Amino acid sequence: MDRLRFGTFLAPFHPAGENPTLALQRDLELVEHLDRLGYDEAWIGEHHSAGTEIIASPEIFIAAAAERTRHIKLGTGVTSIAYHNPLWVAERMVLLDHLTRGRAMLGCGPGSLPTDSMMLGLNPTDTRELMEVDLDIIMRLLRGETVTEKTRTHELVNARLHLRPYTQPCFDIAVAAVASPTGPRLAGRHGVGLLSIGATLTQEGFDALAHHWNVVQERAAHFGQTVSRRDWRLVGLMHIAETREQAYAEVQYGIETWFRYFQKTAAFPQMAVSGGDAKEMIDFINEAGIGAIGTVEDARAQVQRLWDQSGGFGCMLLLGHEWANPQATKRSWELIAQHVMPHFQGGEISHAQQTLDWKAFASGKREDYAAQQMQAVATMTERYEKEKAGG
Repeated sequence: MDRLRFGTFLAPFHPAGENPTLALQRDLELVEHLDRLGYDEAWIGEHHSAGTEIIASPEIFIAAAAERTRHIKLGTGVTSIAYHNPLWVAERMVLLDHLTRGRAMLGCGPGSLPTDSMMLGLNPTDTRELMEVDLDIIMRLLRGETVTEKTRTHELVNARLHLRPYTQPCFDIAVAAVASPTGPRLAGRHGVGLLSIGATLTQEGFDALAHHWNVVQERAAHFGQTVSRRDWRLVGLMHIAETREQAYAEVQYGIETWFRYFQKTAAFPQMAVSGGDAKEMIDFINEAGIGAIGTVEDARAQVQRLWDQSGGFGCMLLLGHEWANPQATKRSWELIAQHVMPHFQGGEISHAQQTLDWKAFASGKREDYAAQQMQAVATMTERYEKEKAGG
């Protein structure tokens, strides 16, 4: 297995009614925490309504997070490109690429909340149609082309970027996918990455995993593009503690609020989560196979299950959900970094397996080597006595 990257997909989700300033600071602190723990990526969402996913500009958040971190790559997860002039999307990302010295990534999607697009006079079909047009323009601009084109929402006349990207030839770009083949089709057409947001959030998304990559490959071949599974990112659900009982107790803090948001507020049927109380919600996550609430062993099994179902991918992104309080949430991330990531990193022999193999080898030889150590002490002691006796 190639080195599997790990990161977060941070919408974010905060209960409506709480202090938004403190919630945003908590998000920044989480990204700092993940950077210290060695996570590879953090993707930040864009939303403008419904009171729960409260980051309106992932680019502004990324600029703030970049100043607090050293290594973690920071992506827009996603920029709802149908809401924006495609020229300005490309310009802002090139600026971030320079400000972060190559740590910025662009995630593209149509926008998930109809309450966002309705304020612009657009419906969900409009945003998906615009996304295809706008992504094509963005890719052309990033290649250095001059673009003259009129879309339903914007007109570009001899438009071109006045800066080249810091990253050559370009920073990472990925297209979001939930259950339909739209995202995989565009990823293949443009030879960019795939963000499978619905990969483990629904049974349908899980079942579509292998099919999604087939679509990417078929479209890439059709358009003469090259794609790599390393650019495929899967989004999943987890909360981990030292024991299952502890994990179950910790998610009582906020799991109902998170479920009710998708059941009662967000008009996003692709997130059709079920459960009447906390126990049913925990059971839904674990028994439907769409996530893991439990121990590090449960987390490792879920990542392996996704690997086997998909045929291999490049990055495991864990959805930021605040099911537990901030302390328990940070501990969950720590446990995953310490006990899950090493089993999927290191190459043909993982970091975890390398140390386990050496532990097993040393344990098997301990009795023999201990005897040799004792013999060495006895030999040197005898030699000293002889030296002393001989003056």
